[in-house]
Amino acid sequence: MQTNLHGRDLIGDLDFTKEEVETVLDVAWDLKRKRALNEPHAYLRDKVLAMLFFFSSTRTRGSFEAGMAQLGGHAAFIESKSTQIAHGDTEKEIGDIFGRYFDGIAIRHCDWGIGNRYLNLVAEASRSPVLNMQCDMYHPFQCLADLMTIMEKKGRDLRKKKMVVSWAYAASYSKPISVPQSLILQMPRFGLDVTLSHPPEFALMPEIMEQAQAQAKKYGTSFEVVHDMDEGFKDADIVYAKSWGPLVFTADIEKGAEVTKKYASWITNEKRMELAKEDAIYMHPLPADRNIEVTDGVIDGPHSVVFDEAENRLHAQKAVMALTMG
Repeated sequence: MQTNLHGRDLIGDLDFTKEEVETVLDVAWDLKRKRALNEPHAYLRDKVLAMLFFFSSTRTRGSFEAGMAQLGGHAAFIESKSTQIAHGDTEKEIGDIFGRYFDGIAIRHCDWGIGNRYLNLVAEASRSPVLNMQCDMYHPFQCLADLMTIMEKKGRDLRKKKMVVSWAYAASYSKPISVPQSLILQMPRFGLDVTLSHPPEFALMPEIMEQAQAQAKKYGTSFEVVHDMDEGFKDADIVYAKSWGPLVFTADIEKGAEVTKKYASWITNEKRMELAKEDAIYMHPLPADRNIEVTDGVIDGPHSVVFDEAENRLHAQKAVMALTMG
């Protein structure tokens, strides 16, 4: 167990070593057990977390607020439009000042080409840890909850298990690429053979792909890319299928929508799930575009673990907050 996490930022998935992630998971399961038994665990009494949102949220806001309260502290919800950021508050000023007011600063900023840079500049100026509630490159807390859920369903030893991270069609808006990028970075470290499946225009960032290949090589797992949804699903133990925008290909909204329409057949349905292993689990970070991205029969069916996955956001986040802010 690694115990040197006090004061540390969590912005990118590789900020924590594999051993440090294992520590987070151990603490998360302990906190999950304590919550189930109604045992008090006020490790952050009188601590305050700033939650700065540039992007809307359901699970992230709810789980961080509930988590801080359960840890004995308080979470201050700050919507960026209600601040003076638009009128001149810089990243340095937010980091320096909020770092003095708060014991941690959590930020969600998903604007393409802006979010990750913003978090890092705040972190440079802050004396308190900065936690990434999702940016344009990474979604580390979702990924920790996903890993926790996979281990609960498939065991701690994940070697020889296949996980497909697949693009899926959605017409609502051009969603961030942070979830698939976090998954391909983190999951190979824990023994999973990862297949990334997407249409050609929906590639991820080249530097993230290189890092994912390096992690797979380091930990003796495989990482491959296919451009056929059925091929990706074949013999998978874990199906993680969600939409993301063609942001690396084009940041133009109209052009992106036009490209996306070409792949309306990329839906997770019962027929596709039959290509996966009989005991495969279906995962999605939510919200999903129902009957466009995934059928009701799959997301509400026996393979789906989306609600356990959503619950584990709470426990994984509490673990990181307790370890970094305590």
